[in-house]
Amino acid sequence: MKKTSYDKAQLNELLFQALETEQGGVRIYETALMCAVNDDLRKEWSEYLDQTRTHVEVLTRVLEALDLDPNELSPGRKVVGHIGKSLVRAMELALESGDPAAAELVACECVVLAETKDHTNWELIGHVATHGTGPEAKILKAAHEAVEDDEDHHLYHTRGWCRELWIQSLGFPAVLPPPEEVKQVQTAIGASRAEKARDQLLRQ
Repeated sequence: MKKTSYDKAQLNELLFQALETEQGGVRIYETALMCAVNDDLRKEWSEYLDQTRTHVEVLTRVLEALDLDPNELSPGRKVVGHIGKSLVRAMELALESGDPAAAELVACECVVLAETKDHTNWELIGHVATHGTGPEAKILKAAHEAVEDDEDHHLYHTRGWCRELWIQSLGFPAVLPPPEEVKQVQTAIGASRAEKARDQLLRQ
């Protein structure tokens, strides 16, 4: 596979945004845990919180290895930070409403939104690691390999939780824990297959 050059300034922007996403993710999971009603979901998010804290450390080391200041506020990083704070505030508002089930749903949606950005960040980091040149690519490859499985798990499993909790709230039978959890999904294809298998799981 041919290696190509890339825009290093834009890579730096991606890394600043990625670190901000992970730091915001810590606060999002801390708040989401306050909203969690389902014990299995609370356990799941507790694990994700610990992993996200580790991801903050991984990205901080990446930035330092690339001689970048982990505290630098790039324009895009400021926007990502604002979005993260908005998601936390949304969950706080849901908690204030006094409806635990509704707050849990809001928390699921907020986590999915945050993890969608997080997952995209790491896909792009992986792309640079695979297609890029220079010492940066080696550093990014090691970081990506350390984090990739966690990110897939966070996104696909929480999307499953969100779907099934919504189905339950609508009065239909739900699969809880969701099929993604039961089948230990780690890929988009696996998530699609798990969702299609939910009717079979309901019959069991």
